[in-house]
Amino acid sequence: MPNTYGDNPPLSYNKYLRVQDLINLQDCLSDPAHHDELLFITVHQAYELWFKQILHELDAAIQFMEEDRVPAATRALKRVVDIEKLLVNQIHILESMTPISFLAFRDQLNPASGFQSMQFREIEFSSGLKDKNILREFASDEFAHERLQARMARPSLVDCFYRVLQRRGLDAPNSEDKKDYEARTRAVLEVLTHFEVRYEEFQLSEALLEHDEYFSLWRSHHIKMVERMVGAKRGTGGSEGIGYLKTTLDKKFFPELWEARTHLDITHGERGCPFAH
Repeated sequence: MPNTYGDNPPLSYNKYLRVQDLINLQDCLSDPAHHDELLFITVHQAYELWFKQILHELDAAIQFMEEDRVPAATRALKRVVDIEKLLVNQIHILESMTPISFLAFRDQLNPASGFQSMQFREIEFSSGLKDKNILREFASDEFAHERLQARMARPSLVDCFYRVLQRRGLDAPNSEDKKDYEARTRAVLEVLTHFEVRYEEFQLSEALLEHDEYFSLWRSHHIKMVERMVGAKRGTGGSEGIGYLKTTLDKKFFPELWEARTHLDITHGERGCPFAH
């Protein structure tokens, strides 16, 4: 019998995770390489890996909601929130750089910009914040444009959440009409008021709200980090920098989930539930 020992070595940690490939992906552009550029690249590549995982979980949550598997969708969204909490903290690692150290290699990044993060935009689209202007910004990048166009066409978390509420007897039409927006807000109010009876819907709505909250917190912390590093300088991609970033702070995936809190009233049951009949 031929000696084949070593021809098929057992799987190793390095081979499974492709560590050799992974640690060769951090190519500094400064010459000689500035000490802090490796940190900058590593943090942003780590973001992109986590963005990939977030999209994986959002896709699962969307599929689960379409199948009316609400607890499974909630679980996937809670994992997204856990990742987002990590990403908020990860931003501040960049603040270990001094502003002058960052400026030493910042010009090498032109005209690249965080605005061009395809996966960040995919998260926005999949969560319900679909913007055709953003899609046009990626027109020259065939790979990114194709992915974003697919996300634009597919159902989002918003679409699927209100379909869940509709299937469960609530009036939650999903359109741009103001009356439909008000109807969705009333549907959420019903879930918040009778959270024990509608426990699955309540847990799902809370997970969606947390996703919205922590994504917004990431934006806020990111803005403060950028301002701490470069002040009001223009962005490397030509944007207004801090000025543009601040315009994104009020963006919400699920505005009805937030507004319903304003109308929540402990006497709701005494006056008679509008959905009781």
